[in-house]
Amino acid sequence: MINRIFFFSLTIFLGCSSDIQPKPWGYLSLNYPEPNYQYFIKSPSFSFEFNDFAEVFLAENNANSKVVYPEMKATLYLNYNAVEKNLDSLLNDAYKLPYKHISKAESIPEKVFVNPVNRVYGTLFSVVGNAASQYQFFLTDSIDHFLVGSVYFYARPNYDSILPAVKYLEKDIIHLMESLQWK
Repeated sequence: MINRIFFFSLTIFLGCSSDIQPKPWGYLSLNYPEPNYQYFIKSPSFSFEFNDFAEVFLAENNANSKVVYPEMKATLYLNYNAVEKNLDSLLNDAYKLPYKHISKAESIPEKVFVNPVNRVYGTLFSVVGNAASQYQFFLTDSIDHFLVGSVYFYARPNYDSILPAVKYLEKDIIHLMESLQWK
């Protein structure tokens, strides 16, 4: 009996190898083209450069635009408001918006943006984690114009799997912020 237990234990011990492990689920390798930027000037309030990998749509009211990335199943929504003695409430709303995702976010780092030449000032919020929107930002000249932007993916928010797309869009958003000009 002892020989059988010893032989059985020895067989299991020698038969198990550390080379065999369960494999994790695989994700697609997402590669996107180098950005080629062109101007969007159809809005009566602002202009900016956008990646030609995307399509820009202007709403009928000229206040809302969207930059659609069909290959990535993502949309950058842009909402314009005129500043009419309501800058405090617009800023308050812009700061509240990213923190609505705090329950799903691991962190929400902020990047302040200042372009005194074009009178464009704002903040970019990166929502890290499985939130519905990975990036949100606002831009203003503090006198006449206020623009809010937010990115949404049309997929289940799994941050690890959409991270390549998120990083690609981050470059486009930063370029949009740097190229924005008020009219």
